[in-house]
Amino acid sequence: MKKTSILFLLLAVVLFGITSPVSAEEKPASETASNYVLLKGGMYSPSMTFDLNNFNGGTTSHFDSKTGFAGEVAIGHYFLPMLAVELAGGYFESKGSPAAGPGDTKLRVIPMIATGKVLLPLGIFEPYGLAGIGAYFTNMEVSNNTGSVRGSTEVTYGFHAGAGFNINLHNHMFLGLEGKYLWAEPSFGGQHVQLDGFITTADIGFRF
Repeated sequence: MKKTSILFLLLAVVLFGITSPVSAEEKPASETASNYVLLKGGMYSPSMTFDLNNFNGGTTSHFDSKTGFAGEVAIGHYFLPMLAVELAGGYFESKGSPAAGPGDTKLRVIPMIATGKVLLPLGIFEPYGLAGIGAYFTNMEVSNNTGSVRGSTEVTYGFHAGAGFNINLHNHMFLGLEGKYLWAEPSFGGQHVQLDGFITTADIGFRF
């Protein structure tokens, strides 16, 4: 009788372990913390060239833009384990040099963006796709043989899309890589400069 009672007790413990809820360690990270803060640092690689009129004594000059720094700070919320929305602000820059003649340009951009992410939680590995819209506050400084001129635009709206992945170190911290393509076209005194290009960053995030 005593052995039978012990056997039933052991069986009950085993059944309870099988049917009990999944532990916090085995759940997707987005189920144990619904918000996160994300720090991003990397580079902005313009893919478009542009022309400036009345540059260097009234001529039109063709510019090739160079890769520059990009960084963002974002806060996000998981509405579902596979769906998150993120708000971010940041900074990126690029320099350009004319194909011929002296001078250069420098673009400084402050983006304020909203992004939707569709994620695939695979335990430690979490790939995702993203798309969103943004407002871009842009400043351009032009230096040529006649001096230096600065221009700014109040706000330019654009779109971005891309993909990335996170590596979950544990439920409250993760590392990641992200790449996205930006479409935006600010105007300076009637001259349009395309910001189109890739922003690639390495990320560190904290869930809470």
